[in-house]
Amino acid sequence: MSNEAQRLAIKLSKAGERSVRSGHPWIFDKAITKLSKEGAAGDIAIIYGTKSNKVIGVGLFDPHSPIRIKLLHHNGGANINSEWIADKIAIAYDRRLPLLATDTNSYRFIFGENDGMPSLIVDVYAEVAVIKLYSLIWKHHLQDILDAVIHHSKAKTVVLRLSRNVQKLQQEYKDGQLLYGTLEDPIVLFREHGVLFSAHVIKGHKTGYFLDHRDNRKRVGELSEGKSVLDIFAYAGGFSVHALAGGAKRVISLDISKQALEMAKHNVALNSLSANHSVMAIDAFDGMQQLQDKGQKFDVVIVDPPSFAKSAADVPGALISYRRLTKLAIPLVAQGGLLLSASCSSRVDKDTFYNLLIEELDKTDRFYKVVDRTYHDVDHPISFPEGAYLKSVYIELD
Repeated sequence: MSNEAQRLAIKLSKAGERSVRSGHPWIFDKAITKLSKEGAAGDIAIIYGTKSNKVIGVGLFDPHSPIRIKLLHHNGGANINSEWIADKIAIAYDRRLPLLATDTNSYRFIFGENDGMPSLIVDVYAEVAVIKLYSLIWKHHLQDILDAVIHHSKAKTVVLRLSRNVQKLQQEYKDGQLLYGTLEDPIVLFREHGVLFSAHVIKGHKTGYFLDHRDNRKRVGELSEGKSVLDIFAYAGGFSVHALAGGAKRVISLDISKQALEMAKHNVALNSLSANHSVMAIDAFDGMQQLQDKGQKFDVVIVDPPSFAKSAADVPGALISYRRLTKLAIPLVAQGGLLLSASCSSRVDKDTFYNLLIEELDKTDRFYKVVDRTYHDVDHPISFPEGAYLKSVYIELD
């Protein structure tokens, strides 16, 4: 990914200009009215105001995405160089310090747009950092990013992960390649509030693990002493392990993926907690129905599905799925038990999701109390509306 970045002068439609002035990080292709020359991925996009002709923002150009410009700086000009990158990454690291003061050595170091670095994710697992690129826009700056990540995280190894789109668009880098250091084992052990987990940093989903639910997992652990727990869409057993570490008497991890459940069993075993743990490799809807038919009840039921809405067209179907899951989950919650229902679909906003849960609860004859509504953990800051995706609702049922 060589070649130098060129500078592009750009003017926008009224709506596009309004978006820049409001601090939004995305400019769609339709909003561009003037472009000084044809742009390549990673070119510096300098945006001028229509009336003032002054620079109102600077971003990186992405010809391969409908979000044509990812903004890095609003309200004037900026020199996007190694110093700029070092400053951004230093600010991001400082934001994570409260989390790193706990018994935790895994965290999201860079959260894309929310840390002012669109299409870039950096996750750290103990001494291994994983840089994931969702766009080619950072190709001219990869070394500067690498240097700053190593400087702050003290990582001994850095792995590069690439989205499918980025893999298709270039041949220079490979998904899973090492950018720095050595990696004896692609399965990396790390701590989350004193509990051990593992991430497959080369082949695992996203960067190897899901860090966003960390605070909810800790809370489930604190609420699980002496309880029976059903973890639906358990994946690698995040909630299950914390529940067992918190003293749960019985935990079932339910997931359609046998491979994910092997990871869950591995994570449970890392903490010597296998005695009270069992798995169900089955579709969530079928598994919940099966448990219901057997008259099973649990003190804590966690429903944390993958994103059901990748696009706007998926939203109606996603809402139907959330309703079905809620209907199936309610009878599985024991009297005085807790239902934790979560959504990571950014296109389903928090109020739509919350109201849907309440509507389904109101159709039953059970008394319920909404105990809490939670969002992202501290290492997933939110700086613009589309950056918020995770919402969780804690409901006590009598």
